[in-house]
Amino acid sequence: MNSLNEQYEEKVRPCIDLIDSLRSLGVEKDLALPAIAVIGDQSSGKSSVLEALSGVSLPRGKGIVTRCPLELKMKRKRSGDDWYGKISYRDYEEEIHDPADVEKMIREAQDKMAGAGVGISDDLISLEIASPDVPDLTLIDLPGITRVAVLGQPENIEHQIKNLIRTFITRQETISLVVVPCIVDIATTEALKMAQEVDPNGERTLGILTKPDQVDKGAEESVIDIVHNEVIPLTKGYMIVRCRGQQEITEKVSLTEALEREKTFFTEHAHFYTLYNEGLATVPKLAEKLTIELVHHIEKSLPRLEEQVEEKLAQTQAEMDRYGSGPPSDPAERLAFLIDKVTAFTQDAISLAAGEELRCGDHLNVFSMLRREFRKWSMCLDKTGHNFNIKIEKKVEDYEERYRGRELPGFINYKTFEVMVSEQMKQLEEPAVKKLKDIGDAVRRVFLQLASSSFTGFPNLIKTAKAKIETIKQEKEPIAESMLRTQFKMETMVYSQDRTYSNSLSERKEESEEEEKRMKRSTKCYMDNHATLQELILHLRSYYRIASQRLADQIPLVIRYQMLQQSAVQLQREMLQMIQDKENFEFLLKEDRDIGSKRAALQSRHKRLMKARAYLVKF
Repeated sequence: MNSLNEQYEEKVRPCIDLIDSLRSLGVEKDLALPAIAVIGDQSSGKSSVLEALSGVSLPRGKGIVTRCPLELKMKRKRSGDDWYGKISYRDYEEEIHDPADVEKMIREAQDKMAGAGVGISDDLISLEIASPDVPDLTLIDLPGITRVAVLGQPENIEHQIKNLIRTFITRQETISLVVVPCIVDIATTEALKMAQEVDPNGERTLGILTKPDQVDKGAEESVIDIVHNEVIPLTKGYMIVRCRGQQEITEKVSLTEALEREKTFFTEHAHFYTLYNEGLATVPKLAEKLTIELVHHIEKSLPRLEEQVEEKLAQTQAEMDRYGSGPPSDPAERLAFLIDKVTAFTQDAISLAAGEELRCGDHLNVFSMLRREFRKWSMCLDKTGHNFNIKIEKKVEDYEERYRGRELPGFINYKTFEVMVSEQMKQLEEPAVKKLKDIGDAVRRVFLQLASSSFTGFPNLIKTAKAKIETIKQEKEPIAESMLRTQFKMETMVYSQDRTYSNSLSERKEESEEEEKRMKRSTKCYMDNHATLQELILHLRSYYRIASQRLADQIPLVIRYQMLQQSAVQLQREMLQMIQDKENFEFLLKEDRDIGSKRAALQSRHKRLMKARAYLVKF
C-alpha cells in the first residue's frame, strides 16, 4: 500500500485534502466535487472491499446494511503514528478512539438519519480515518441495489436506492467504482447497467471483481477476460480482489491477516497469478489504482471547479443584492430605508420610460417591445394601403354611379375622393385602439416586473405598487384612446400642405408611368372611365402615403406619451406621496415570512464559496 513513488506522494495528499476541505465546507450543496462513488448490487462484496481499504469493520449482514451515503475519508499517517477516527453527520461530530467502535457508531448514525429499521436516507455520514495502514483516498459508499422490499421497507425501496445512486454517478465529476462478484454474469448486474446509462463510454467507470475464491473450476478464463477488459470494455479497466468471507469473520481473521491471505491466494492460484503479476489484483494494488485515478480526476476537474465557484459566487451575490440587507431596527433608519427603496423604484420607473439603465439590476427594456409593436403598426398601414389600391378598381363603377356629375372623364369628383379617404381612415381606427390596449398591457407588465424586482421580500410594498400601476393604467388608457379617436376624426378632414401633396403627387405620377411601361396595359377595356380611374387612383395613393406616414408617427407618440411617459411620472408622484404617511410605513416594511431565512442561507452560501475560492487560490 506504500508503493506510490515519492514524487507522486507529494501531490496525492494536497489534492485529496483540498477536495475534503471543500466538502467539509458544504460546497457540495452548491456544486459537484470530484469523488469516487462505490456502487454494487446487494451482497456484491462492496462492504468487504471498503473494510479491506480502510482497515476497520463496517456494517455488514443480510439485506441493506449501507442505509445512508457514507463518505470514507482515509489519510495515511507516518509509520508508528496512532490510529485516529472521527464520525460526523448533520450537526453532530465525535472522535473515535478504538477502531472496533466504528461499525457500532455507523449503525447508530444510520438509525438517527434513516430511522431504526431498514429504510434509507439521502443524508451523508462522514467517517474520517487516519492511520499508517490506509491509503490517501476518499470514497463515497452508497446503498446496495435491492430488487425486492423486505419487511419494514417501502415497496419502492429499489426506486429510492436507484435515485440516490443516480444523484451521485450522473455528475461528470464522479468516478463510479462498480463492485461485481466473479460468480455472477457481469452483463446482468444492475450497478454496471446504471453506470453505463450515465457513462456509456465507460470513461468514468472502474470495475472491481470480488469473490474470486468462489469461481467454479473451468470458469477462471472468463474472469480473466473480464479483468483484461475484453468483455465489457471500460476506459479505466478492472481490478480483482479477494476480501474476508463470512467464515473468516466468524473465525475473527484480522484485516491485516486477510491481506496476507489474499496475496497468497493470487500468487499461488493456477490461473489468477497472471493478474497479480500484471498489477491487476489485490487490495493494495486497488488502493494505489484508486488513489492515482482520484488525483488525476481532481487535477483534471480543478479548472472547471474554479470557474463553477466564480459563477456561483456571482449568482449568489446577485441574489443577495436582490434581497438586500433587510430593514434596520431603528425607527428613524427604517423610515429612511423605506424612502430610499421607494425613491430607487420611482427613479427606475422614470429611467425605464426614458430607455436608460436601471438601478435594480434587472435588464428590463420596454423599448425593444415598443419598437416591435410600432413596426407591426407601420406594417398594418402598408398592408391596408395595398388592399385599398386593390379595392379602388372594384368600387370605381359604384362611385361613378353615385357621385359623378356633369364632369368629363379624367376630372375626379372631389366628393368621391373625400368619401373614399374617409372610409379608409375609419378602417384604421379600431386597429389603432387595439394596438393601444396591447401596448398598455405590455407596459403594465414591465412596470409590475420592476415593482417585484425593486421590492423583493416586501409583499405589502409590492401589493401597493401593483395597485397603483393598475389604477394608473385604467386612468391613462381612456385618455390615450380619446386622443387616438380624435386623431382619426381629424383624419376624415382631408388636409395636407400644398407643397407636401404636390411632391407626393409628382412622385406617384412618376411611379405610375414606370408601372404603365412595365405592365404595358391596354386601355381598350376602359373606354368610358379609364382616365377617371387612373386619376382617382393617383390622387388616393398620393394622399394615403401622406396620411399613413402621419399616422405611423402620431399613433406611437400618443401611446408612448400617455401609457409610458405620463404613467411613469404619475407612478413616481403617487409612490412618493404614499411615504408621506408615516403611520403606514411599518405596514409597508413588513417582510415575507421566510425572507430572513433565505437571506441567511444566501449569506451562508456566499461565505462557504468565498472560503472555497480561497482554498483553490492557495492550492
